[in-house]
Amino acid sequence: MTFAKAGDGALNYYPCRYGRSRLVFRGPKRTPEPPFCAVIGGSETYGKFVETPFPDLLEARTGMMTLNLGCLNAGVDAFLGDPAALELVARARVRVVQAMGAQNMSNRFYVVHPRRNDRFLRASGMLKALYPGVDFTAFAFTGHMLDLLRRSAPDLFPVVVTELQMAWQARMRTLAERLDGPKVLLVVRGAVDQDNVLGSAPVFVTDAMEAAVAPAFDRVVRVRVPPGARGTQGMVFSELEGPAAAAMPGPAVHEEIAAALAPVVVDLAGNVG
Repeated sequence: MTFAKAGDGALNYYPCRYGRSRLVFRGPKRTPEPPFCAVIGGSETYGKFVETPFPDLLEARTGMMTLNLGCLNAGVDAFLGDPAALELVARARVRVVQAMGAQNMSNRFYVVHPRRNDRFLRASGMLKALYPGVDFTAFAFTGHMLDLLRRSAPDLFPVVVTELQMAWQARMRTLAERLDGPKVLLVVRGAVDQDNVLGSAPVFVTDAMEAAVAPAFDRVVRVRVPPGARGTQGMVFSELEGPAAAAMPGPAVHEEIAAALAPVVVDLAGNVG
């Protein structure tokens, strides 16, 4: 385990933007040079607390420039709501799309921030009617809000989860449709969600949901994080960030993801006319 003093920035992620995109990606910023691979996703793709995230390892394995377009705590909405980011991804030879959790998306029950998708903005009339005793103005984050709903009325919570799952499937199909060309769905299972209250990542995404959207992609790559792989060995974080680091995939998992993706990306890139 590696950590800096509390309050210090343990890693410099060189946050950057590309073109007119309003999303903040992990840097250093690069100039895309065809042919390149673009990887979009959430905190796992960003590589929080990891010096060399899997997009960098994938580039080393394939020899193809690989842009890390992961955003912290992102859901599908972050990319669907940013045409400039999708334009950049469209220029890639191969696109890798991480299956992000279903909790950080706007839906019929609540609205999230368009870029910082873990930020809860407001509840709909439907959700207020379902939970009349809850003061939704007290919430700033989706994880906190959903955990309270789950604990306060377990019998009602499946109604909320079902809505999120339906929205996730529709949104993932839409994203795939907008990414013309070879694309890979990356599913990383077994890590604990950052709030550590809603279950393992990708939150609320079942195997059946994965199977339902898989036909929209050319390939599906699955990586499961075994319980023994959890921990903070090799990760870089400040003392106060320890609990958050323990919820994220470590360097060994990033190596495994890159190893699983590399032959698929090389094959798809070679088949592009």
